[in-house]
Amino acid sequence: MTDKRDIGKKIRQYRESLQITRDELAERSGLDIEQIIKIEDKKEIPSLGPLIKITRALGTRLGTMLDDTDHLGPVLVRAGKEHDTISFASQNTGSRDHLNFFSLAHDKTGRHMEPFIVDIEPGSDSDFKLSSHEGEEFIYVLNGKVEINYGKDVYLLEKGDSIYLDSIVAHNVHVGGSEKAKALVVVYIPA
Repeated sequence: MTDKRDIGKKIRQYRESLQITRDELAERSGLDIEQIIKIEDKKEIPSLGPLIKITRALGTRLGTMLDDTDHLGPVLVRAGKEHDTISFASQNTGSRDHLNFFSLAHDKTGRHMEPFIVDIEPGSDSDFKLSSHEGEEFIYVLNGKVEINYGKDVYLLEKGDSIYLDSIVAHNVHVGGSEKAKALVVVYIPA
């Protein structure tokens, strides 16, 4: 099973196998060199946006950094066992940690979608940092309230509500109140 601390190691190994320097990766991904260094040296776990930018800059799919095995058949994750899979927190430089992702398909090789259960923690900050990345997202609220800043619009979703959005539009997902929320999130990134 892939450990969240291994993501930086996988990025570094993949980058080195392509003979790409950290500076080149930073330039290609549009990220700061300091962020690349922190990610590769396990000091910072990348959020979904930067991780997608890094994988695109390396010419690979997101699943390459999350994969653990070469499982070709279906992948089964039993109820309550998503915590046994990979998790990583949303930690952009200068933003607060508030999303914890639990992969539901880390063993599936060659996948085109990334399904996650996401625990969304409440916070005191109201200056949410918007981010964008290639692809599309489907978000279905399982518990609590989720607020989504999407471009200039704000959407409040409650249990059972869903939204399908283009990820290229700057957005942020956070708790829509003071209680923790949980959502099923499926991210699609074109090959």
